[in-house]
Amino acid sequence: MIFYFSGTGNSKWVAQQLADVQQERLVFIPDALRSATTEFSLQEGEKVGFVFPIYSWGPPPIVLEFIHQLVLHGAEAHYLFFVCSCGDDTGLTESVMRKAFAARGWECSAGFSVAMPNNYVLLPGFDVDSKEVEQQKLLHAQPTLDEINRLIEERQPLFRCHEGSMPFLKTRLIYPLFVRYGISAKKFWTTDACVACGRCEKVCPMQNVTMDHQKPVWGEHCTSCLACYHVCPKRAVQYGKQTKGKGQYFNPQALK
Repeated sequence: MIFYFSGTGNSKWVAQQLADVQQERLVFIPDALRSATTEFSLQEGEKVGFVFPIYSWGPPPIVLEFIHQLVLHGAEAHYLFFVCSCGDDTGLTESVMRKAFAARGWECSAGFSVAMPNNYVLLPGFDVDSKEVEQQKLLHAQPTLDEINRLIEERQPLFRCHEGSMPFLKTRLIYPLFVRYGISAKKFWTTDACVACGRCEKVCPMQNVTMDHQKPVWGEHCTSCLACYHVCPKRAVQYGKQTKGKGQYFNPQALK
């Protein structure tokens, strides 16, 4: 069983690759929370994985919320792992995940990171990768994931997360500030270029975008995944002034 969260498709692609090789079923975390399906019974030998993107050097709050609500019958004897997609580094995400699992009485067996194209554009100096870097990351991601799949199949107890520089500062100081102040839909708006195609509404994993009088309206359940911004074919979705002139990225496999 693999639980996953994804906005712009990187983690969705990772989760699908893992599920295919490990022959485990996929559970989309927002769907499970919406339907209050948070109790599962594990079969003998079943692996339990969590796949998610890195948000400001930590896991998305929705992932931690789901773990807090999750009931796994028989989890104690199973191989429990996580795989996170990151633009560059993960900070102390391994520590955060271990603590979240330990709070439920579960031992985390392994954790891995996969470098994927950047998509965070809401702060000065943050933008998507160049097309060349994007293609290089996508190219290198496959062999990395092949190796991760091999290690998971062998149930190897190890952690390979690229912490990067100053991980304590990033995860212990910046990440809490991001969770508290950086996750909000209040500054989303659309330019006159909007053609009411509804793609932003369809792609939102939280069902937080609705079309009203041919314009998207954002609710209060945003996770700042930026799927609505990146999927807009007319670049009409903007976030305050922070996204002016910045690029877009959506995992090409997720758009198929």
